[in-house]
Amino acid sequence: MFIPQFNCRMNIEEGEALLPPLKNGEVLRGRYQIHERIGQGGMGSIYLADDIRLKGRQCALKEVEYDRALPENIRDEARDQFLREATVLARLDHPNLPKVSDFFSNGPRDYLVMDYVPGKDLRTLMLEARRKKTFLKESEVLSWADQLANALTFLHSQEPPIVHRDIKPSNLKLMPHGLIKLVDFGLVKILAPEEITITIIQGQGTALYTPLEQYGGSDVHTDIRSDTYSFGATLYHLLTNESPADARKRFLQPESLVPLRQINPAVSARTERAVLWAMSLHPDERPQTINDFRQALLGYRETPTLPLQVRRNHQPPVWDYLTHPPEATLAWSAAVLLLISLLATLVR
Repeated sequence: MFIPQFNCRMNIEEGEALLPPLKNGEVLRGRYQIHERIGQGGMGSIYLADDIRLKGRQCALKEVEYDRALPENIRDEARDQFLREATVLARLDHPNLPKVSDFFSNGPRDYLVMDYVPGKDLRTLMLEARRKKTFLKESEVLSWADQLANALTFLHSQEPPIVHRDIKPSNLKLMPHGLIKLVDFGLVKILAPEEITITIIQGQGTALYTPLEQYGGSDVHTDIRSDTYSFGATLYHLLTNESPADARKRFLQPESLVPLRQINPAVSARTERAVLWAMSLHPDERPQTINDFRQALLGYRETPTLPLQVRRNHQPPVWDYLTHPPEATLAWSAAVLLLISLLATLVR
């Protein structure tokens, strides 16, 4: 079934007022008592709520409010799509994803109920490191990346595949015991065959982490490789404390993306190559699966040669190859063989 593509933004016409936010203490569906608003986006708010039925449990309510300027039949189609996608999300169970436990409608708004995830998001941790004029440890960031790869591989392996479409540091929460959770399913897309979906959430992701194919309000060219780009851009930001040049600027000025090690020399050449590979502008030039990216990032496979525009004016120092595996193994092996050869020559 083909459904017309719409970006259901809250473009409020003159004289049209926004519906007021929920009040603290208000109870929805006879079960969820609003505690406070903890986030706000283009299509509504995110609320922390107490589950009255399960005493002591807190949950996050993701609100979706539709553009009332759209024709009623389009709003109905968008709501039907939300319910279909919420049904799929509610079936997911993975340690690096918050559990979607419920979904419902309340007047013109729809709500997705998820586990509340305590802890700081990675953007906060990165900003704290920046204020201290230091960087997050590469080993720590790669450990988080390994967990994120687990979550995305799980999403992409669903039938049909699920693309998150909004991976960024602020959507990654570090729980007190070290577990990473990929939160906010606001821009999720179910890749149903032969179906063009209605974009029911405002925006197409955060520009700094968004690939070119995700711009313009069309989902036709968005696939699992779009998450790979956002994954790479997120790691770039976490490792350098600097936001990457967005894809539109890079399309016009390819050299505007500064290599990671020019900003943070402590980053290994292997990590830099893998991140820049993931951030290739054309989807065909990126890792084709999250596992391909993970293997390159952690040193289990080679990274393809990067475009000259990315590598220009940046030659890694010899010491980097002597201190980062697997480069270290190859470099020291070559040195030992050379020494043995010299000794053999002298003995003769």
